[in-house]
Amino acid sequence: MIPLKVLAVDDEFGIRKGISRILNNFNVDFPFLEEAFNYEIIEVETGESALEILNSEKIDIVLLDNQLPGIHGTEVLQQINERGYDCAVMMITSYASLELAVEATNKGAFNFVPKPFTPQELRDAIESITKHLYLKRMTRKMNEEGRETRFQFLSVLSHELKSPINAVEGYLRIMQDKQLGENIDDYQTMLGRSLERLKGMRGLIFDLLDFTRIESGKKKRNLQKIDIIKIAKTSLESIEPAALQKNTEFICNLPEELEMTGDSGEFEIIFNNLLSNAVKYNVNNGKVFFVISNNSGKIRISVKDTGIGMSADETAALFKDFVRIKNEKTKNITGSGLGLSIMKKIVEMYGGTIHVLSEPEKGTEFIVDFP
Repeated sequence: MIPLKVLAVDDEFGIRKGISRILNNFNVDFPFLEEAFNYEIIEVETGESALEILNSEKIDIVLLDNQLPGIHGTEVLQQINERGYDCAVMMITSYASLELAVEATNKGAFNFVPKPFTPQELRDAIESITKHLYLKRMTRKMNEEGRETRFQFLSVLSHELKSPINAVEGYLRIMQDKQLGENIDDYQTMLGRSLERLKGMRGLIFDLLDFTRIESGKKKRNLQKIDIIKIAKTSLESIEPAALQKNTEFICNLPEELEMTGDSGEFEIIFNNLLSNAVKYNVNNGKVFFVISNNSGKIRISVKDTGIGMSADETAALFKDFVRIKNEKTKNITGSGLGLSIMKKIVEMYGGTIHVLSEPEKGTEFIVDFP
């Protein structure tokens, strides 16, 4: 059994004893739990006594009358809300009205049970509030622990790092054993492949670090006047080696300069993702059209490629965490599945939006708008 403490706050002796009698041997069982809930009842007759109990021990459910001697039930409810007690509150009153319902709901009450009530009415209400409390606590626990996110994080990390580590280790052992002879030039292909693998591992680690900083709210932002054209050109230079390998032609239409308030590191992430994807998912001898404009106070960044494109279903899943588009044409393309997710989170920090237009075999266009 999972015990829950119920605080019955009512100045009527008969109501308090009725609650204790009805709930004393009552259990609530849900199909998604291995154990049922049972209830321990604590009885008080004033709001002041209720707050003393709440301040000294953990209470799960409060059954609260409004017409109390001293402070009223809605005042107790407000104190519970302001002090952040982890409990669910249900009002029990014979003077229910629309005004009271609105006031109590605004102050955090879960629902109402009118007096007089039958045993079944109280049991039904307790079952409902118990489920609400359980789901609320489980949701908060998941959010605080980030269990699912951490699981995905570790799964991606172990899967994506295992393959390149094995490859680099294999190349190093071949070199250590001098299987191709004494001439270092004979190992240039292996050295190049090892460096490429290490580059991919570094990119994955940076993606994961950016993701965790943004998700935890601990990413330090340095907002100041920046020239995003200068940052865009730096990103173009960094992607040039990959573009040369696929003979990708960049056709750019950029203003001389364009200032806005932002974090230069965040805009570097945006441009790096847009441009690297336009090369990575392009065809050999393809083109990338890169345009930045400033019209009517709206800054627009457009990156359009002539690559493999995506279906509507693939486009819909594009910005989810740890999601990578997997098909016959992308099976040899590495990535963490986090780049676009991180980019979207950053764009939204600025109140911006991002849209994708894509068609299989015809290419993809990313459009980012900043107010």
